[in-house]
Amino acid sequence: MTEDLRWVPPRIDMTVPHPDRMQDYWLGGGHNFAADRELAEKIMRVLPGIEDVARLKHSFLRRAALFMVEAGIRQFLRFGSGIPSVGRLHEVIQRAAPGSRIVNVDADPVAVAHSELMLEHVEGIAVLQADMRDVAGILAAEPTQRLLDLTRPVGLIAPMLHFMPDSWEPETIIAGFRDQLPRGSHLAIAHVTQDAEPPGLAEAVAATRTTPYPLYPRNCAEILRLCAGFELVEPGLVGFAMWRPEGPDDYSTKPGINALMYACVGRRI
Repeated sequence: MTEDLRWVPPRIDMTVPHPDRMQDYWLGGGHNFAADRELAEKIMRVLPGIEDVARLKHSFLRRAALFMVEAGIRQFLRFGSGIPSVGRLHEVIQRAAPGSRIVNVDADPVAVAHSELMLEHVEGIAVLQADMRDVAGILAAEPTQRLLDLTRPVGLIAPMLHFMPDSWEPETIIAGFRDQLPRGSHLAIAHVTQDAEPPGLAEAVAATRTTPYPLYPRNCAEILRLCAGFELVEPGLVGFAMWRPEGPDDYSTKPGINALMYACVGRRI
């Protein structure tokens, strides 16, 4: 962990592990605490290669965002945006398309507090604390209205639906945003799946039950239902390492890890 704690917002409980800071640890970043490292190491022991998941997910999100930029998308609504530490996605987007605007949405006050502090002086970026289930509230929120033109296509980025239980009906949530956005909008999803079944997955999922953010893996058919109303671009719904990889760094040397998350990009039809 970095010795410079100016990135730490006030009133953050550093004794409670957080998935965003665990991901930062797996990526080799310095925005994590002892509790995050302890649980991250525990999961690494039961599911070897899990540290690659953070890297592969970030790599997929980079490729998906750049695909959207190439398709003409210049405004993004990013859910579960987490802590912008290693490999900041907004930098990738704005480097490829200067002037692009991004609204980061997260329900978690820890992630939002970190993001507000770290993105305070970044142009074209807003951070919104909101529950993704509040579709109308998010679209009507001041940061959304200020930065996004909802009459033009928007890129939805949602790599965190595996933290939602079935009772939340995530497919209904995605449909709510889809129906309020114009044709040509895009959706990118990365979702932990139970189909891969690498050794230790069940134990790793069980370990998350001790945190405020348990995982809910889903199978292929369930994840495809999240994409209703979007036409998936090639290669469709695949393991996240297999979605338009650009080189060996987009893969894990452990084959089961490459399919631990399904990923896809779809176009609103």
